[in-house]
Amino acid sequence: MRIPSWLVALLGFGGLTLMTGVCAVLAFSTTRGVIVDLWDSGVQVQSPAEVLNVLTNPQAFRVTPTAPVLVFQPTSAPTLATDAPAASTPIATNDAPAASTPIATNDAPAASTPIRPDDPLAQYRWSDPRQIRIVLLGIDQRLGFDTDRAYRTDTIILVTVDPVRKTVGVVNFPRDLWVNIPNFQPNRINTANFLGDNAAYPGGGAQLVMETLSANFGVPVNRYIRINFNAFEAIVNALAPNGVELCIKESIYDPKYPDEGYGTIEVRFDVGCQRLNATRLLQYARTRATYGGDIDRARRQQEVLDAMRTEILSAGGVANFLGQIPALWQTLSDSYKTNLTLDEIISLGFLMGEIDRQNITFAVIDNNYVDLGKSPDGQDILIPQAGRIADLLQRIVFPQQELTQAEIISRAQAENAVIRVFNGTNTAGLASSVREWLTGRGVTVSEIGNAPDHNSAPTVIKDYGNNRWTAQWLVNLLGLPQDRIQPGTDGLAANGIVIVVGPDAQSIISR
Repeated sequence: MRIPSWLVALLGFGGLTLMTGVCAVLAFSTTRGVIVDLWDSGVQVQSPAEVLNVLTNPQAFRVTPTAPVLVFQPTSAPTLATDAPAASTPIATNDAPAASTPIATNDAPAASTPIRPDDPLAQYRWSDPRQIRIVLLGIDQRLGFDTDRAYRTDTIILVTVDPVRKTVGVVNFPRDLWVNIPNFQPNRINTANFLGDNAAYPGGGAQLVMETLSANFGVPVNRYIRINFNAFEAIVNALAPNGVELCIKESIYDPKYPDEGYGTIEVRFDVGCQRLNATRLLQYARTRATYGGDIDRARRQQEVLDAMRTEILSAGGVANFLGQIPALWQTLSDSYKTNLTLDEIISLGFLMGEIDRQNITFAVIDNNYVDLGKSPDGQDILIPQAGRIADLLQRIVFPQQELTQAEIISRAQAENAVIRVFNGTNTAGLASSVREWLTGRGVTVSEIGNAPDHNSAPTVIKDYGNNRWTAQWLVNLLGLPQDRIQPGTDGLAANGIVIVVGPDAQSIISR
């Protein structure tokens, strides 16, 4: 039994945090924050280059016996390690710093000039207004079981950062999605990395994954992070030594959870808020023993990623894992690969420090966006519904130009969609209350009723047709995230929009 490693892809950004001293993409710390943390914890650093060197090259630091602080001596910049079998092969792209080139830039302050914590370090800020798209890949490789030359990706997560709008979109692609793979036969999307590495495709498997996303979904991607299985627990233990708090909404019992020795164990999770250590966190996000299988697991991946981000923000940042860097570096050095340069990582850290949590949107390509099918050899696959996936990506990856609410309402009125409100809870009269609230804000609701099988899930807006602007109007009005817009596939209505209200609707209408 192969043990999937998709979860470490979720924490790929955390891995970059450990490597560079700044949080890349979905972590929130910046280089300025790192310096403040170091100064507050009694660690004297003299330049941004020294911050990078201590966190990317722990062999370079020494303890000064005559002073109660750590002094870091800058050395040459290390080359980011690769997860390919040849450990000596650098993964940096041609524009990355050479291994013998110091990380410090020419305009960085001299080592003898202390950097004050309030220095803006403006030279590291992201200046390109174009979107940044990064694909996170989790491969089923583990140290000790890594004799294969190529691996499938159990996770593919597309992250889009918009530096102008200050937004982030995160989309999970299911591994069984049947796609056209450039220069190869159609296959599951999780085989693209394997095919690329196995055939020595130019740029390798990660490049083929990026080209596959572009060819099938019109999403150009040119940055990637690829992580293997072994880094996960080391990353969690370093970033969150006291565990990560999660509020579990569904009890889980998995009698055949795969262990690291290719056997199985039993795992169980009860409903409620609890703090999970690295091992339990991995089990929670890896198990597929719920009704939704891989789709539920994809959502838990995003839940874990968001919880890790919260934990990093609340736990004091660098000071928590500073002493563990040497051992952590040794663990991670053979466990991930990326074509992001160090300068890009620093700049992304600054950029992410300017983005609020409410502007980070998560989405999963789930059963609403695919049809069940069979591959030529009779295996179960997922056939993408191109139009619906395109609409999802348009909202998450390619947000529309900023429109005023009045402009959105005007476009919604032109659609003239029928709007219904159905109660998805056990609270009597909630649909009626929501209708009254909407009516007071200019929305005409033609019907109310009860939704079958919603099970008190959060409020969603289901579009049974092409009513994009009506759905957008309602999302904005209700203050819901973009991923609450879903295509209507359950036959609940023949056309128009259905708002299926959950328990969160009570707080919405009480505002």
